[in-house]
Amino acid sequence: MSIEGIELDALAVFSHPDDAELTVAGTLLKLKRQGYRTGVVDLTRGEMGTRGTLEGRAEEAREAARILGLDVRLNLGQPDGHVHVTEESRRAMVRVIRTHCPKVIFTAHWDDPHPDHAATARLVREAARLASMRRYDEETGLSAAQMPALAHSVYSRLVVPSFIVDVSEFVEGKMSSIRAHASQFHRLDSDEPRTRISEATFLDQLENRMRYYGSLIGVAAGEPFYVREALNIDDPIALLTRPMNIYS
Repeated sequence: MSIEGIELDALAVFSHPDDAELTVAGTLLKLKRQGYRTGVVDLTRGEMGTRGTLEGRAEEAREAARILGLDVRLNLGQPDGHVHVTEESRRAMVRVIRTHCPKVIFTAHWDDPHPDHAATARLVREAARLASMRRYDEETGLSAAQMPALAHSVYSRLVVPSFIVDVSEFVEGKMSSIRAHASQFHRLDSDEPRTRISEATFLDQLENRMRYYGSLIGVAAGEPFYVREALNIDDPIALLTRPMNIYS
């Protein structure tokens, strides 16, 4: 799903076809409600997954994109289980950034225990910088892009979020987009091998996680992000006096 050259406000870049839904779908739905253009890049087709088929997973990703109202969904066809920062993968990511010029990229955190996720975080950071360099990969004819802001979805409990997005109104939509990847999650009639995410309690755990992060800011559900660069705040009074749940 792609419209050639459409400029995006927010782009989520993750390793596998259901990763963006599991981590930032609530934020993408909220941004869409606010009128922003949104997209997802799946680096791999998920061919190393224990469950599902390539054809089935591609169809599931298309259905999830429809639920999220995405303007763009791309798959870069990198090898699942072998995502690395290579010249090939950097060029592929740079070309996406130059084509769609996202203002913000959401991606994994480099401390994620899955090696593909950690490599994706590093790949995005390098490609975002290279995309702004006019003479890098200039033979494509694509113009250099302004470097997007980067926000990393928080997975590890050891990473303190820089900010949490209130997604209270979008929990149902997020869960619908996740369930679109039906081959990967619990189904009573499935005879495929069990995995951690196919356990009957996994999606409940995911909702509980959203509730926990929401509780930190005094709302029903939240999605946490870490920003390595300093944030440029125009109005600290407005920022710091927004309703939140603070315990001393």
